[in-house]
Amino acid sequence: MEAEALTTIETELAGEIAGCDTLASLDDVRVRALGKKGRISGLMQQLGSMAPDERKAFGQAVNALKTQISGKLDTRRGELTAKELANRLATERADITLPVRLGPLSEGRIHPVSQVFDEISEIFADMGFAIAEGPDIETDDYNFERLNIPSDHPARQEHDTFYLSGSLPSDDVGDGMRKVLRTHTSPVQIRTMLNQKPPIRVIAPGRVYRSDSDQTHTPMFHQIEGLVIDEVTHLGHLKWCLEEFCKAFFEVDEVKMRFRASHFPFTEPSMEVDVDAAAIGKPGQWLEILGSGMVHPKVIANCGLDPEKYQGFAFGVGLDRLTMLKYGIPDLRDMFSADLRWMKHYGFLPMDMPTLARGMSS
Repeated sequence: MEAEALTTIETELAGEIAGCDTLASLDDVRVRALGKKGRISGLMQQLGSMAPDERKAFGQAVNALKTQISGKLDTRRGELTAKELANRLATERADITLPVRLGPLSEGRIHPVSQVFDEISEIFADMGFAIAEGPDIETDDYNFERLNIPSDHPARQEHDTFYLSGSLPSDDVGDGMRKVLRTHTSPVQIRTMLNQKPPIRVIAPGRVYRSDSDQTHTPMFHQIEGLVIDEVTHLGHLKWCLEEFCKAFFEVDEVKMRFRASHFPFTEPSMEVDVDAAAIGKPGQWLEILGSGMVHPKVIANCGLDPEKYQGFAFGVGLDRLTMLKYGIPDLRDMFSADLRWMKHYGFLPMDMPTLARGMSS
């Protein structure tokens, strides 16, 4: 093949390369020129039928052509790549004025009940209380008997208490052997007095269970109880403790409280505690928030302590009720609905941890 023919092929391929406006079309030209069945590859296949002297000269000319075309392909590929990048930069713009999207960790929320538990724990920890815990499944003995709750008390009936299978009041088993879902966290107080020598100063938070359900009651809810046992505690200490708790929890300088005589089997005397709703911005109304009293001597004796030597006070408050009061939640059942919209409205950011120094709900 004459040199003019190779020059013609080079000119034609160079024109095709220059006319490519996309990387895809350029790759098509590459395949037609350098592919297994391409024009230059076809020239290389002619070498086998040539004389040795002619083969050498023709091979060198074809290799030079291949080098020229490969160089032109690389140059055009670089130009087209830069052109496509420029087009993308011109069309794919990012609006840096848009607000940053919050990630999953920032989107998460702390449940209001968990937040209130942290608030109460912070308050009582400052007063020197420790946190005590116990099992959700309790014995009849710890849940009722040692707390001086008589066998005919309504709380021990099936319509109010969840008994485990084989442990109903009508079953022929000893009272201490019956198993119940605890109706209060008071069994934790019993366990603490049985296992710890006075002085005792603990709070007992946790889930409790009762057969009840409406706008302000659910079969499972949260409660926190406090217990102080030593040789010198009296009713004045109880009133001071509850007053300081209410002032810190509702974040007010003063709070009006009234103590109404009541009856609980495990305390004597017993009192219901109301606070003036001015603490939550509704002056002129009274809100019942908790029950309290001096620990009954029989309860102290049932735990192996001498009631002539030791005395103390106890109180119990519903965490869910306090949460509803403080944060204006109208329906208790919404707390357990697993509705993310509700959580976004009432929930707290993970880093919004309550402290007495910074503010409980700031």
